[in-house]
Amino acid sequence: MSDTNTAAVDAGQSLLPTYGRFPIALVKGEGSYLWDDQGKRYLDFMSGIAVTNLGHAPRKVKEALVKQLDELWHVSNLFRIPNQEDAARLITENSCGDAVFFSNSGAEANEAAFKLARRYNQKVLNNGRYEIITFEQSFHGRTLATLTATGQEKVKEGFAPLPEGFKYIPINDIGAVEAAISDKTAAIMLEMIQAEGGILLADPQFVKELAQLCEKNSILLIVDEIQTGMGRTGKLFAYEHYGIEPDIFTLAKGLGSGFPVGAAVAKEKLREAFGPGSHGSTFGGTPIATAVVKATIEEIVGEKLPQRAAEAGEYLISELRSKLAGNSFVKEVRGLGLIVGIECAEPVASIITAAQEQGLLVITAGPNVIRLLPNLLVTNEEIDAAVAILTELLAGYHR
Repeated sequence: MSDTNTAAVDAGQSLLPTYGRFPIALVKGEGSYLWDDQGKRYLDFMSGIAVTNLGHAPRKVKEALVKQLDELWHVSNLFRIPNQEDAARLITENSCGDAVFFSNSGAEANEAAFKLARRYNQKVLNNGRYEIITFEQSFHGRTLATLTATGQEKVKEGFAPLPEGFKYIPINDIGAVEAAISDKTAAIMLEMIQAEGGILLADPQFVKELAQLCEKNSILLIVDEIQTGMGRTGKLFAYEHYGIEPDIFTLAKGLGSGFPVGAAVAKEKLREAFGPGSHGSTFGGTPIATAVVKATIEEIVGEKLPQRAAEAGEYLISELRSKLAGNSFVKEVRGLGLIVGIECAEPVASIITAAQEQGLLVITAGPNVIRLLPNLLVTNEEIDAAVAILTELLAGYHR
């Protein structure tokens, strides 16, 4: 065995096998493209799972990062961090939120949302409520609390006992929501699009009735925008499509253009629940992370990229529906903006691998759904190339 191959095997053996990895080592990215260590180029319709919303190595974000690396890397949150304050202001100025807590990931942002909801009920309202209602097929993270909140049993196997205080109900069923509410209900958490669950969209009428039900019963409404936020759906935040304002919403993925950062964004009334000492994060909102957040938001908002994503998404969905019409293997093409799913009659893992061989990177959303997540600057020509590859591959499954 060569020294290079030996090193590759040794490196793999030094990692816990928590990921089912593809046999590809990606080493360079630019715009919509990635290159592996063999020099092969791939058209990236994964975006690191909705992370690189500005494409790979976006120039203005890189400039902000390099500038900050020359100035200051880390200080404790016991001091003011001007970048953090500026980044929070950009988020609140462009959303329904009033105050931000920065973390390192989406799971941590959701953990903060759970803690904030419980503490608001127990320390501000003094009603003792603690229960969080979530939805079947949802996905909220991999920590003990967030995997417990997730409405998929497969992520919970082997981790018992799980934290108490979570209920799961079918999405788009307002009657099930009403039946689940009790005097213990502190909050209801919703994804506007269940991405990991299969690109399943929340029904607008259901969301409207849910928001009204939360208001009527003094229940906090939390929206998980980890995958749908930062322009991906054609709005800066997916909740904007539904005409509602959540009490808390959470961000990560596209918030940092690939730099690890998350955020929980809350309404003003929740501010007093998170006083000094109530919550914290050593690396949450560092000067480096929030320099990247600032540059990312400025680019997305300044260049009107949500609108661009809406237009590109309409084109992508229409092209897929047109080219795949009549293919009996394809059950439905659905999505919003640039989060798109192709539901198939059978598992699609082999199609994902075949697409990689053709130079296209896509991912699943459940066993039978091909998930497409191109960056917000994707061109029509790049969409045409991806659609052509998928159309040819899926034609082989037509019966």
